[in-house]
Amino acid sequence: MSDKEQYLRQVEKLAGSHILHGSESLCKLLRYLAHHALEHPGTPLKEYQIATEEFGRPQDFDPAVDSMVRVQAGRLRSKLAEYYAGEGLEDPVRIELPKGTYALVFHKRDGTHKTNGHHPSAAQERGAPPAKTSVPSGWMASVAVLSLLLGLSLIALVLAKKGSPSALAGDAATKPAPAAFQTFWKPFLVGPEEPSIVFSNAAFVGRPETGMRYFNSSRDQKAAIWDHYTGVGEVFAIHELDQVFGQLRRNLRVKRGSLFTLDDAKNSDLIFVGSPSENLTLLEIPGTQEFVFQRVQEGPRKGDLSIVNVHPQPGEQKAYLATLNNLPLAEDYAVVGLIPGLNPPRYEMIVAGTTTFGTQGGVEYVCRERSVQELLLRLSVSENGDIRPFEALLHVKVAKGVPVETELVSLRKVTAP
Repeated sequence: MSDKEQYLRQVEKLAGSHILHGSESLCKLLRYLAHHALEHPGTPLKEYQIATEEFGRPQDFDPAVDSMVRVQAGRLRSKLAEYYAGEGLEDPVRIELPKGTYALVFHKRDGTHKTNGHHPSAAQERGAPPAKTSVPSGWMASVAVLSLLLGLSLIALVLAKKGSPSALAGDAATKPAPAAFQTFWKPFLVGPEEPSIVFSNAAFVGRPETGMRYFNSSRDQKAAIWDHYTGVGEVFAIHELDQVFGQLRRNLRVKRGSLFTLDDAKNSDLIFVGSPSENLTLLEIPGTQEFVFQRVQEGPRKGDLSIVNVHPQPGEQKAYLATLNNLPLAEDYAVVGLIPGLNPPRYEMIVAGTTTFGTQGGVEYVCRERSVQELLLRLSVSENGDIRPFEALLHVKVAKGVPVETELVSLRKVTAP
């Protein structure tokens, strides 16, 4: 059997493994990267190429705006490490996706290996000439290191246990946080306990295999409720926040909305991800006052979720809605609000769109240095100043289920009670 056949057989074994079972997108990415590494050795892959060729992103895809490829590659990297730390420990071929590259590396247990020729750095992925790198020796040692990193990542991102380091993906945990982040997120860095992310998980009825819908108390009183689902935007949002707080050297707790208690609101700084229509916890505590989520009561958009502008300024609308439900989603609106918590020393940050993609766009806005700088400038907050309560309205452009551009529409400084 040739090396190529052996490597492709290992790829299929991985795709059918327990670790990747049900992860269709990761299996597709694995096969795509393997095909490129074997058919085009020495040719680096770029985010744009993967996004447009493998994930169907449009030709105007911008890696600086959409981190989908990096996120998926990070997930695949972790899954590979997890597989070879357990189920695939004795496999004759080990497949690795080194950090900073989209080039798969194939290792044989006898020490020989075959790759695409280089381990390009992030700069090389953007088109810079490839640099020479050394081949890792001792695949068992590599597995041990990767397993350790995987364990830490799972603790931070899945178990979210107290005292575990947050944001271990990439180099976020080693780079100093930008000054804009330190100023903007200061209220969440000084409390005695790490802040909590409370993400939406609305109540559904039905069955996943036959169809589900939102729980309606007027007709579903005796129905079994499913309360462990959330939107894809919320998932990406937690990843973005985790990366930022990793740079800020601050741990995070992650809690789904249905498990939230008022004790959490009294004792911790909170970051709510998702609108009150799905993050029902927001109905129980003080929320935004200038930009409020409400269902449309009449007219052709009756029942749709809108953001009501309570005190519209000249040139502003009284209400903002996403694209009509019967059309592909092209735009949404989101609210970002910093408000005092139930316990005066504590703060709440609410980031929510009328759809899950608006929520993702809102979180990405407060996790990007440039947009945070814009917000601080509009709030007249100096680099070393203190940020005060505010509410902001954002317009989010969406393409094929991905927020591609977010802009600030309106901003209100709020006087704390």
